[in-house]
Amino acid sequence: MNRLIAAALLLAPALAYADDPDTTTPPDASDAPVVDVKKTAEPPKVNRFYVRLGVTYVHPLAQSNPVELADIDGPASLSLQNGPIAGSGTSISSATIPSAIIGYVLPVWHNRLSLETVLGPPLDVKFQATGTLRDKSIAPTALGIPTGVMALGPELGEAKAAPPMVTAVYSLIPTGPVRPFVGAGVAVMLTYGAKTTNPILTEVSQPEMTIAPAPGLVLQAGLEGRITQKIYARLDAKFIALMEANATVHHIQVRTPDIPLFDTVEVGTAKMSVWVNPLVLSGAIGMDF
Repeated sequence: MNRLIAAALLLAPALAYADDPDTTTPPDASDAPVVDVKKTAEPPKVNRFYVRLGVTYVHPLAQSNPVELADIDGPASLSLQNGPIAGSGTSISSATIPSAIIGYVLPVWHNRLSLETVLGPPLDVKFQATGTLRDKSIAPTALGIPTGVMALGPELGEAKAAPPMVTAVYSLIPTGPVRPFVGAGVAVMLTYGAKTTNPILTEVSQPEMTIAPAPGLVLQAGLEGRITQKIYARLDAKFIALMEANATVHHIQVRTPDIPLFDTVEVGTAKMSVWVNPLVLSGAIGMDF
């Protein structure tokens, strides 16, 4: 009798599942889904470095102050005086160079902010005379006597320039096939190898030409278009405001062929001040890394 009761107790759970139409098999702990609480979704990888290779065109939107003469002494004072030359001016030539835009995406603002710079070979900067400095003699007469000093013409001097700049760039639309952006930063024009090239100013001796560093404020805007997953094409425009180039030419001597008593005359020093304010246009293609 005891054996029959024990057997009935053992068979009771199986009979209960058989009588339940909604249950076919008893639950098994091994069939439950395994949840790894330590495993979390990983954020998408961000390519933080990028490089764009292309060309850059630099066009100065120059505005010049009149050229000023200083340190005039001796025979030159018979024809010239210290101060600005009325109607004179200077300008700076445009240049095109190969360039590389290098940037780094900062881990802030949902990866929409980056820092970038532009690298390239030095610019060949040419200073040119305008107005009366180009078209008229700087010393036409001395005490009413013609000097024979000719007009300078357009050529003044040249230098190599390296304009390093750094901008902070913000992506207006961080994803998608086209990504517009804006930016701002700082730049400075550093020059070396400056020299006077005007044939009248260098006929007697080579004057010394110096150009002070010229800082400026950069404003930037552009578009990037995605070609493949990592390759992009870029159109970029920068305007560098408040950039003033100050050049000085020391120890200027000119020949005075119509005054035999003074074969040559030392003019003194010429000071040139130009608001360069260049427009920098770039077209490039490159990759994200």
